[in-house]
Amino acid sequence: MNPDRAREMLTAELKELDDRAEFAASSAAESASGDLAANESGTTQHPADFGTEVTNRMESEGLVRTVELQRRRVQDALDRLDDGTYGRCAVCGTEIDDERLEARPEVATCREHADALPVGG
Repeated sequence: MNPDRAREMLTAELKELDDRAEFAASSAAESASGDLAANESGTTQHPADFGTEVTNRMESEGLVRTVELQRRRVQDALDRLDDGTYGRCAVCGTEIDDERLEARPEVATCREHADALPVGG
């Protein structure tokens, strides 16, 4: 893949992830503050409502972690572009095919080694 095209795609993805991170963080904060307000008021909460709040908080926190992981992968790909290793498999060193890079420009491995790196790596 053309390095300029890769940088353009990765930069756009980073911007989108930053927007999603902002949304996820505000959702998580909103979830947490809702629980505090209910607990401080001394009202008794129905167990189903409590379960819903716990689920919402877990989903918000999961979204924050997922966006952070995706953002790190994109930033790592930009770093590989800067150091000249972008487009080469981190395991075997072969060139990653353009079709794979077009679909997932942040990938660090060829198809053969797609599962070789740990999550986040």
